[in-house]
Amino acid sequence: MRRIQRGTLSVSLLARQTGFGQSHISNFLHSRRQLSLDALDRILTALHMAAIDLMPADFRGDALPMEDDASTIPIVSHGAALFEPVIRPSAAQTVLHLPPTTLASVRPRTTSARRTWQRFVAVRAPAADAFAMNPLIFPEAIAILDRHYTSLAAYRSDRPNLYAIRNGPHLCLRYADFLASRLVLRPHNIASSIDLLEIDPGGTPNDLITGRVVLVLNET
Repeated sequence: MRRIQRGTLSVSLLARQTGFGQSHISNFLHSRRQLSLDALDRILTALHMAAIDLMPADFRGDALPMEDDASTIPIVSHGAALFEPVIRPSAAQTVLHLPPTTLASVRPRTTSARRTWQRFVAVRAPAADAFAMNPLIFPEAIAILDRHYTSLAAYRSDRPNLYAIRNGPHLCLRYADFLASRLVLRPHNIASSIDLLEIDPGGTPNDLITGRVVLVLNET
């Protein structure tokens, strides 16, 4: 349901992937009927999930490391970085291993609600973001995100913060400012355009900030 609500999945797509009718899927999603174990297995397979992913994180012995082990960082899809508070084992594309003290001194700055999220995740930068942030970020570079830093306050006084920001259903890597009720997304490459994001009524810029980029690993 969360995937459908945020637009990354639809009932019709799930029906095609599993071979069930749309009404069959819809009735299950709205708790109007149950499915057999075989049918549940087909849905889990279509969503690239395992039964262990349905368990609360506190009960999963093989859950990915949380912020108490900041040396092991899951590399995930942009959707998982944007929307998943806890990264399921099956959602990790691979795991990045850092020297133990690499992120030990990184300071958080976020809301109390966001502090319940798994802190450090990594994403790969698509070509469009690499162009906008060239030469800071190369295509397919790995960006490590601190999802416990969603503030626009400067982390260091001598340089701007680089953020992972939600732009519609997509994630982009940009510098950011807040101006006239808009989040201003600034590129590093002057040949790239500046984007403006409207803040929803009652919302704040923090709602669109996934986290601060704390480290970029470029392949050469």
